[in-house]
Amino acid sequence: MSELTLHASSPQVADLEDFATYRTTVSHAVVALDVHADDPDRFRGRLDAGITGDIHLFDVAADAHSVHRTPALIACAPQRYFKFSLIERGTGMIVQNGRETALGPGDMALYDTDKPYSLVFDGDIRMSIVMFPRELLDIPSELLSQITAMRLDGGRGIGAMIRPYLSTLTHQIGEIDGRIASRLFRTAFDMVGTLLESELGAATTATTHDGLMRRILDFIDERLSQPDLNPTQIASAHFISVRHLHALFSDQGTTVSTVIRTRRLDRCYDDLMNPILAARSVTSIGLDNGFLDAAHFSRTFRRHFGVPPSSIRQQHRD
Repeated sequence: MSELTLHASSPQVADLEDFATYRTTVSHAVVALDVHADDPDRFRGRLDAGITGDIHLFDVAADAHSVHRTPALIACAPQRYFKFSLIERGTGMIVQNGRETALGPGDMALYDTDKPYSLVFDGDIRMSIVMFPRELLDIPSELLSQITAMRLDGGRGIGAMIRPYLSTLTHQIGEIDGRIASRLFRTAFDMVGTLLESELGAATTATTHDGLMRRILDFIDERLSQPDLNPTQIASAHFISVRHLHALFSDQGTTVSTVIRTRRLDRCYDDLMNPILAARSVTSIGLDNGFLDAAHFSRTFRRHFGVPPSSIRQQHRD
């Protein structure tokens, strides 16, 4: 999806919805989840969602309840996303990868929607969530699995910088012009990525494999404008075989061509929203970012974002 879709900011008690409505909203706006409440008749809650490109933000306010991402739900609706949550009010517990971690106000946690997890809240809660595709992060999934369902401190270091930004963004994003929402969402994502790298420390660069992957992704980013960018060229530049290159990306659950295409599309999306580039045609933006022709660009953009590139340009001219 490419359009920003948001309810009003900062839910008030009067705006909270009943359990049936909340359960439906959560399962449709996030990923398929099994939601439970001890007292559904008295339960009140609300989820407000903001979406731009592949990055989703959520503001959740609710009474005591639990959500479960079960193996059956994953099998029916796999979603290769990571979710990063900040607890603003209340307490709870996150369970994934054999870990059970208590969370309180100011605590943050990462979890993987492609693996079973549970979140259990024993009272009134308020939380902010960033959800993003795995491939957006330059950190191998096997490293990230080391810190899923672990407490990340929002009271010090990088966590202390993320906490107020994310909270303010999710509470007030409905009041922000859609032209700059994409940049704000991207900033939130970049801050989360920086925190995760910091938490992993030397592990993100300790192995040749990880350092190689980072160099390859940098190489791709620097050459997205080249239509002939291909696995053979990338492998040769890094003195590895094409087979080894494909294996590196397969370990991340993706392919070389998917990463190139996704990064090109994200760059085109940002360019289409950039008022400084308003004089450039939609076609030139596609060609300048490595697409072979206007028809191919429009077709690929629509398939990825659900709308043609011309509609993004028109939205931000209106």
